[in-house]
Amino acid sequence: MEVEQEHEEKEITNTNKWGPKSWTLLSTLRQRSPLIQCITNFVSMDLMANTLLSAGASPAMVHSLQEIPEFTPLTHALCVNVGTLTSEWLPAMKAAAELAAQLGKPWVLDPVAAGASRFRLKACLELVGLKPRVIRGNGSEIIALSSASLGSGKGVDSSLESTDAVEAAKSLAKSSGSIVAVSGAVDIVTDGDRVLGAQNGVPMMQKITATGCALTALIAAFVAVDPLHAFEATVIALSIFGVAGEIGMEMAKGPASLRMHLIDSLYGLDEATVLERVKITQLS
Repeated sequence: MEVEQEHEEKEITNTNKWGPKSWTLLSTLRQRSPLIQCITNFVSMDLMANTLLSAGASPAMVHSLQEIPEFTPLTHALCVNVGTLTSEWLPAMKAAAELAAQLGKPWVLDPVAAGASRFRLKACLELVGLKPRVIRGNGSEIIALSSASLGSGKGVDSSLESTDAVEAAKSLAKSSGSIVAVSGAVDIVTDGDRVLGAQNGVPMMQKITATGCALTALIAAFVAVDPLHAFEATVIALSIFGVAGEIGMEMAKGPASLRMHLIDSLYGLDEATVLERVKITQLS
């Protein structure tokens, strides 16, 4: 009983300290409105752009290889999403990632369905080699990257929970030097040693296409305003997005209306709500 009580007290303490941090970072994002370049799939462009706008960032869907040398230096962070990967788009992804790294700008990788084909896995592994600051995927994607092997995911969907991929995430973080985030019922973030969990969100968010893609872009925006604390910025982005989903669900009747209310809720988040609802805990 005493051990259980001690665990509960530790969880409350951990959760409470993250509320003020989350509000400060969200407020900073709104004030600075960082420019986030998104090289992403056609399915996700709309929701990704609207998520960034609602949070206070400025999205730019610039994916032409010819524009990378002039445009990427103007941005505050880069988000690369391989959802509808083609051999024509891959050179632009690599060029933007290389340039961002050279300029010291954070970039975030979303390895959508990394284990679905050899072409996709090879491309994702090559991108990991370009040192993303953060890699965010579902359990199946992270395990595929960590093991460098084709996986058992259902296309872009995961057949595993985030908690099934903790060790794979830690291994990938250590080998790549990236922070690794695994989405699921509990969102996991690790730098290879520390492991944090963001316990916000609702299951119906999984019924809206591109919510994961939008979340990756949001991580890029949060990391852009606090690049020296990218680990903390990543878990805060996960929690903030989950809180917006929870509030949206209170008004939604299904996936379509949740999508609308999710965007509205993210835009309308205030200090009291963030302090009350953010739930981030230390897992190890």
